[in-house]
Amino acid sequence: MDKSIFENYAGLEGGQLLGPILRDFRGRAAVVSSFGAESAVLLHMVAGIDRSSPIIFLDTGKHFWETLSYRSMLIDKLGLTGVRVIEPDIADLAATDPDGTLQKSNADLCCHIRKTLPLQRALQGFDVTISGRKRYHGAARATLDFLSIADDRLKVEPLAGFSALDLAAYMKAHDLPAHPLTEIGYFSIGCEPCTQAGGTAADPRAGRWAGSSKTECGIHWTHNGKDMPAPSVASH
Repeated sequence: MDKSIFENYAGLEGGQLLGPILRDFRGRAAVVSSFGAESAVLLHMVAGIDRSSPIIFLDTGKHFWETLSYRSMLIDKLGLTGVRVIEPDIADLAATDPDGTLQKSNADLCCHIRKTLPLQRALQGFDVTISGRKRYHGAARATLDFLSIADDRLKVEPLAGFSALDLAAYMKAHDLPAHPLTEIGYFSIGCEPCTQAGGTAADPRAGRWAGSSKTECGIHWTHNGKDMPAPSVASH
């Protein structure tokens, strides 16, 4: 995909960026959502533009029940009709994680078979991916661009410039329900075995893979320029 396309959306962010993207790439743009702690903001924006937009949710089989309940709540409240629940390949699980404890010995490989590979399959046929990452989360996200190209797809980050205060103000203004785990100290929410209560507004992801150097699951980092190569089965 030609980077000249960036000129069409220069200077836009938030809903002002999301609207033209979803209209210009109708049916060819997929939103990737975890239905986690801050997901309601982007999903509300999507619903206000096109409730039928494809939204991909990776059901890893390891989510908190609260996340699955919250997903159902937001789908109903926002009237989302394009949510696609994507699961890991049964053969991959049987070969690499037969007892469901792979995250204890090789968290990168666990993420790879439960998130990265399923997402790669789910995105076939899409030209654009949209996610809700923000720069204030720090680490590799601190320099996020609103627009980039990876694997010949346009990647769009409408909320890259949003702060924790921006998100809170948006949720209050639109009366959006909070993820239930945020009320007991979870600032960022992923799979249950690898997420614990913790974090702060300045460092919301501190409770993810706590005690290790891992900071990302890998779905946003590709083989053509980012810093998280796919683990091999042989590494397990």
